[in-house]
Amino acid sequence: MRRYVSLFTAVAMSIATQYSPAADQWGLNTGKAEIQSATSLAFGPEDILFIGDAKSAAVFAIATGNTKGDAASASINLTDVGASLGSLLNAKTVTVSDLAVNPGTGTAFLAVTADEKPAIVQVDGGGKMTILDTSNIRFAKADLKNAPEDKVVGEGRRARNNRPDTITDIAYFEGKVLISGLSSSQSPSALRELNFPFAKSDKGVSVEIYHAAHGQNEDYAAMRTFVPVMINGEPNVVGAYVCTPLVKVPLKDLAAAGEKVKGTTVAELGNRNRPLDLIKYSKDGSEFLLLSNSARGVMKITTTGLQENKGLTEPVKGGGTAGQSFEAIEAFKGVVQMDKLNDSHALILTQAENGGSMDLKTVELP
Repeated sequence: MRRYVSLFTAVAMSIATQYSPAADQWGLNTGKAEIQSATSLAFGPEDILFIGDAKSAAVFAIATGNTKGDAASASINLTDVGASLGSLLNAKTVTVSDLAVNPGTGTAFLAVTADEKPAIVQVDGGGKMTILDTSNIRFAKADLKNAPEDKVVGEGRRARNNRPDTITDIAYFEGKVLISGLSSSQSPSALRELNFPFAKSDKGVSVEIYHAAHGQNEDYAAMRTFVPVMINGEPNVVGAYVCTPLVKVPLKDLAAAGEKVKGTTVAELGNRNRPLDLIKYSKDGSEFLLLSNSARGVMKITTTGLQENKGLTEPVKGGGTAGQSFEAIEAFKGVVQMDKLNDSHALILTQAENGGSMDLKTVELP
């Protein structure tokens, strides 16, 4: 009898292995995720959160276990989030570098630096905060090739450490993790494309753009934020750079580019400005981009005409704008991070002027 019980157990274990949770399906293993920094966040399939770690020049895929909740009914509204995070993490100084919403559950995840240590904090659909414990979790890690060294290079006003900009934004799209940032190549502006489940790393493709505010081609600045966009049935990356070119890059061009690809500058949105976050959404049958900026507020940009837009080729001086049409959303003040919460609402992180309160708000998409 004992022999048959053992045989049944073995068969059951075999079946469990074949039909294991998402973590096994996606090539994740249980252990401690040694995250050195939390730079950027993006959700992938099921409950998997991608964490860009610029300090270690790596991307982590983590099975969060976040499977309960309803994004359609989620509503997160919290004031003085900085104080709440400081209390939760027992930290004196707290910064938030990104937020991502699980599209299935409506739970928000914040990439936090607390007293110079990284943390991932969950905020459920009702506003409850908890720490995501990464000490014993299912995860996978992809180390990025050709990352900038973690040291100061250059002299004088040009002296800087480029490692923190190894990863400026990430997104999951059709089985691939897309990453913007800098590399160590002679043309540092880079876009990387990793297959998921992770197989091998990608050194990335350098991106050259025409910067209309400067009146010249450039390949040294990182794309600060981007989203995947379908243009005439073809997947593209549309992203923004400092001072503020908006650029499209067909994904098929990345595979065929070799060392460098030329992006198309579809808009100039004004100089002396840093783009902070970018999301895509649909409303009333049309598709829009929503871009938050350091100096120019939040812009609602139409995607209509992106296919026909051949790109800017002439300088745009004096802080002017050109290309894709947009409107300023005056009701959105101080937005530093955002993500879609559901089909009709976004979750925004706002920062009051002069170091005032940092708040999380659910707002209707404009």
